[in-house]
Amino acid sequence: MAQFDVIIIGAGPGGYVSAIRCAQLGLNTAVVEGRDTLGGTCLNVGCIPSKAMLNATHQLHEAHVNFEKMGLMGVKPKVDWERMLRYKDDVVTGNTKGIEFLFKKNKVTWLKGWGSIPEAGKVKVGDDTHSAKNIVIATGSEASILPGITLDEEVIVTSTGALTLPKIPKSMVVIGAGVIGLEMGSVYARLGAEVTVVEYLDAITPGMDAEVAKSFQRILAKQGLKFVLGAAVQVVERTKKGAKVAWKLRKNDAAGEVEADVVLVATGRKPYTSGLGLEALGVEMGPRGTIKTDDHFRTNINGLYAIGDAIAGPMLAHKAEDEGMAVAEIMAGKHGHVNYGVIPGVVYTTPEVASVGATEEQLKEQGRAYKVGKFSFMGNARAKAVFQAEGFVKILADKETDRILGAHIIGPAAGDLIHEVCVAMEFGASAQDLALTCHAHPTYSEAVREAALACGDGPIHA
Repeated sequence: MAQFDVIIIGAGPGGYVSAIRCAQLGLNTAVVEGRDTLGGTCLNVGCIPSKAMLNATHQLHEAHVNFEKMGLMGVKPKVDWERMLRYKDDVVTGNTKGIEFLFKKNKVTWLKGWGSIPEAGKVKVGDDTHSAKNIVIATGSEASILPGITLDEEVIVTSTGALTLPKIPKSMVVIGAGVIGLEMGSVYARLGAEVTVVEYLDAITPGMDAEVAKSFQRILAKQGLKFVLGAAVQVVERTKKGAKVAWKLRKNDAAGEVEADVVLVATGRKPYTSGLGLEALGVEMGPRGTIKTDDHFRTNINGLYAIGDAIAGPMLAHKAEDEGMAVAEIMAGKHGHVNYGVIPGVVYTTPEVASVGATEEQLKEQGRAYKVGKFSFMGNARAKAVFQAEGFVKILADKETDRILGAHIIGPAAGDLIHEVCVAMEFGASAQDLALTCHAHPTYSEAVREAALACGDGPIHA
């Protein structure tokens, strides 16, 4: 029986980052992973391959729509689907191999197989049982499917199947207007598919600032995505040509249906904790299948921790990474901490959408006195030069103290721009602090400064 200071179950972003940090802090560390490759859902069938596909199809869109505007003439590129999928797979392989290298570099042991916890301080992998002073559950999440829907990952698919379709569908129905559904819907819309998004709620991207969500939907509709909102799906079934989706509108029970080559079910995710033996171990569970932990990621079982999608909070890779580093610090006797008020969220469509902190709706609900600074990318020279002037930056600041409470960006490189606001919020900065910081010209980041100026005496270029 091998003995370790820490055994981490799951090699996704939370697990592998935690393992590396544990090793850096001098802990003898092992990671249990049953996949043939490291990186979990994110690197293998989630974040990374989807971003590769988003990049490829964005370049295709640029070539077909914007190249001639810039005097770039020639035959418009055609899609070699098999080659595009190989590019996606190459990106995944490069990243997963990179984690293998980091494990070797940091002397992290990979216990290959699926793990369970037969008793406190023990992890079973295959026929072998290992002991550890501490065990971290970092098993991530899996697709949450509506009752009555049968997946085949060929015609009725999750995002995993959507990344490996044998051919580009002529039509696709996306059930769920969250991040995954809209990103994958954008990919196939740019490849020429007719995409219909069916959403139970009355707005897309639940939890997003309402003004941003409304603008986002309008832009996506201009790109060809069709939306059916406030619709409760009744039936999803295979047909001779593909699959049929039937729904009823919640407001009046009006029925509707559409048939498509492929149906993507993107109705959220749920913690993946089956097979670990948690019930027999007596682990206390939280709402919606999460593992209950305290502020230091400890479960009610001594020496057993949990992080990432397996516990409460947004199911984001970077949230899991932060928790992975924090729990490593804690197990090493240090003071690990995660600031949950400054965790950004990004949708990687074109334009990108990014947010951090509170939305206007949340501030109103809290009864908080706040002010809004907004600036449109139409006033940003760099954005206009690359045909990405749709969208805006919106900063919310405390009305009395000017402290930044939240920021919401829809526009070019929003996923990168949001981080200067994250750093500002981490240090308790005011909108004026951002406004007084020199930003290089011409950059997209000037729009963030202009929004900060709008919280005060006003922006310059609007």
